[in-house]
Amino acid sequence: MKGLRSHFVFSRKQQNGIFLLVFIVLVLQGVLYFMDSGTGNAFSAEDEEIERFQRQIDSIRAAKAAADTLKIFPFNPNYITDYRGYTLGMSLEEIDRLHKYRAGDKWINSTEEFQEVTLVSDSMLKLISPYFKFPEWVTNPRPSKYQKPDVVNRSFSEKSDLNTATAEELRQINGVGEVLSTRIIAYRNKIGGFLSDIQLKDIYGLDYETREKIFARFTVKSKPSIVILDINEAALLELSEVPYIGYELAREIIDYRLIHEKINDFQELSKLERFPGDKIDRIQLYLSVD
Repeated sequence: MKGLRSHFVFSRKQQNGIFLLVFIVLVLQGVLYFMDSGTGNAFSAEDEEIERFQRQIDSIRAAKAAADTLKIFPFNPNYITDYRGYTLGMSLEEIDRLHKYRAGDKWINSTEEFQEVTLVSDSMLKLISPYFKFPEWVTNPRPSKYQKPDVVNRSFSEKSDLNTATAEELRQINGVGEVLSTRIIAYRNKIGGFLSDIQLKDIYGLDYETREKIFARFTVKSKPSIVILDINEAALLELSEVPYIGYELAREIIDYRLIHEKINDFQELSKLERFPGDKIDRIQLYLSVD
């Protein structure tokens, strides 16, 4: 027992050494504890930063994907170009059938007729037909107010010139009174003379039946001399002087042209807020896309 006790009896110098050793161990343990805690926080902060950057990257990718998605605006299918048809997913054969049909001066006036002409599949038709925009007189024809027996088909030479017709001569047409005849003459003077009969569509209050009666006796013979402007080359002031355009729309067209470098067809301009998509057939009398 005495021998065993001798193993646990230390001198003061040894005791001090033991206390110093224990103290050093405790200090090291404390240092290691705080280092582990700090490292854990550092890793946690770094993980949060990585996650934040990842969310930003995902957001950028989503925005780019949305920008790359084709946006389809309402359009008249009669004016589908090669480029437009390609972006819609039509085949070359389908586009060629449409162009061949239109080359015969024929018009498509319904979704069903579009499929009959182009032979597009039902799935393709279902995809693009909601964006078809036909003229109002096709989609919402007005009921006939007048009978047509008084409309006599005349040859071109037998018809009078719409650009020289007087208000009195126009009032001889059933349905054209003082108000309409004055509007026709005033509008003709405003645009410098009619280039085509279809410009009578712009006369407020002149319905389809009455226009047909006018066309039976009058047509454009003496056209005003104009320069057809290339929409990709025309300056701002030149575009602003074109009927149906005006200064504000001309500025939008110029801005769009600068951003996209070139306008490929008139249907592109349907994206512009002020562009009158239902008047493309008249605008094409003054502008071209080359």
